[in-house]
Amino acid sequence: MRHIVAFKYTDGATDAQIQQVTDAFRALQHKIPGVVSFEHGVNNSPEGLNKGFKHVYVVTFEDEKARDAYLPHPEHKKFGALLEELGILEDAFVIDYSLTE
Repeated sequence: MRHIVAFKYTDGATDAQIQQVTDAFRALQHKIPGVVSFEHGVNNSPEGLNKGFKHVYVVTFEDEKARDAYLPHPEHKKFGALLEELGILEDAFVIDYSLTE
């Protein structure tokens, strides 16, 4: 199960604040059971279709049940509170999918 999160940060977001968010997001893999891996990257597509979403985060879960337990987990809620406290998130979108062959 993959959990894809894309963030569009405000123009006033500093590199340090974005790194703080990324570090906090990455730390969730060590705090919440069922997380297999975490990846982060910054858009570098030449197509220009990212609509201002530059930062993407990929969380891989053992299965859908692990994802469902992650969403209401207190540590995930703390992460959401950090985003609100910093006030640097302009927009976000999330796509979850199961791997198929």
